[in-house]
Amino acid sequence: MVTRQFPNPKELLELMQFKKPELDGRKRRLEAALTIYDLRDIAKRRTPKAAFDYTDGAAEGELSLSRARQAFEDIEFHPDVLRPAENVDMSTQILGGPSAMPFGIAPTGFTRLMQTEGEVAGAGAAGAAGIPFTLSTLGTTSIEGVKAANPNGRNWFQLYVMRDREISYGLARRAAEAGFDTLQFTVDTPVAGARLRDKRNGFSIPPQLTLGTIVNAIPRPWWWYDFLTTPKLEFASLSTTGGTVGELLNSAMDPTISYDDLAIIREIWPGKIVIKGVQNVADSKRLIDAGVDGIILSNHGGRQLDRAPIPFRLLPEVVREVGKDATVMVDTGIMNGADIVASIALGAKFTLIGRAYLYGLMAGGRQGVDRTIAILRSEIERTMKLLGVSSIAELEPRHVTQLQRLVPVTVSAPAAEAAASAARPRAARATTASNAAKTDAAASRAAKAPAAKSAAPRAKA
Repeated sequence: MVTRQFPNPKELLELMQFKKPELDGRKRRLEAALTIYDLRDIAKRRTPKAAFDYTDGAAEGELSLSRARQAFEDIEFHPDVLRPAENVDMSTQILGGPSAMPFGIAPTGFTRLMQTEGEVAGAGAAGAAGIPFTLSTLGTTSIEGVKAANPNGRNWFQLYVMRDREISYGLARRAAEAGFDTLQFTVDTPVAGARLRDKRNGFSIPPQLTLGTIVNAIPRPWWWYDFLTTPKLEFASLSTTGGTVGELLNSAMDPTISYDDLAIIREIWPGKIVIKGVQNVADSKRLIDAGVDGIILSNHGGRQLDRAPIPFRLLPEVVREVGKDATVMVDTGIMNGADIVASIALGAKFTLIGRAYLYGLMAGGRQGVDRTIAILRSEIERTMKLLGVSSIAELEPRHVTQLQRLVPVTVSAPAAEAAASAARPRAARATTASNAAKTDAAASRAAKAPAAKSAAPRAKA
């Protein structure tokens, strides 16, 4: 029998603690964001469609991006029990320097278009968190401006080799003089990928106003206020800024880049050099033999070649082949601290985040980037504790299994021969068929001759 009584007001007060209301709207929004996807939702509400889609979108059918994210979800962790991990050390050494966590901020172009604080917010947040920040060749803050925003932290520079080589060489020299310690030489963008969202939105620098643009901007007056009351949006390192994104990339990039260019950049750059955009084992080996300090497995966030290899799936094989000789890093698709932990466990020395950082930037400027880093930090720490590891060095391949979803098709030998035959020129196939017929006829005659000889003795008997 349940005993009932009148509620005691004092006991009710102990059970019901009212939260003090947060009057700062930005802070309230960001505190409510518990995941990177929550930040993405806020960013989508607060940013005009063209700018948001430029960040969120990828090339063509966007399969490369969705597959990369799916690969991180298709893993299974294997925790160790009864192994206390009360205090977790997330720090690591990367490319000759420290990082407080096993990730840094990747290079992104047109960043101030997404939110007016742009690279200054990213560099400042990275410096405060003790992780590296990478400035893009197509950034909207100068090399010197990033250095001023992150004077004591680690700054890296991402370099495109352009048709006018002297522009690229000059940027590399400026970054070195400003104290940037690592150069990311990007090799997966000989031409621009087909970013269909941008084409449909008419995305360009500066933004082109249409009726649709204006209608979309009506519920987002804060973005336009920031855009119209801050310094002109332009590429801080490049002089030409007109045209669509694809036109800009096609004018800046050069499909003839080669190992000769790498050799020249290697001579110019005094610090560490890593190659960004590596997508197979063979290139990994060649690049290490060419003397680079590291490679970044990346398909450019799915923004170049759609249906490209999934960097996270490539990671174990590349680490087996070159991991002892060079630093292997990975990007594309990281949306959770657990993705970073899984990458490190499978042999990556470091990871880079792009969209995750930009979602935070669009959601709340510098405070939003701080929130991105805080979310990832919390997820990394919690995942490591649940795995029973106290430091990055303790993470091993045994902690992670990559579950199979997309499995390469194995072609049988007859099917392979049939495919090869179909691919040969018609004349060659006719010759092959003729030769095969002659061979079959000869084999038939040879088979009949012994049979006739052996038949005679049996008849006599």
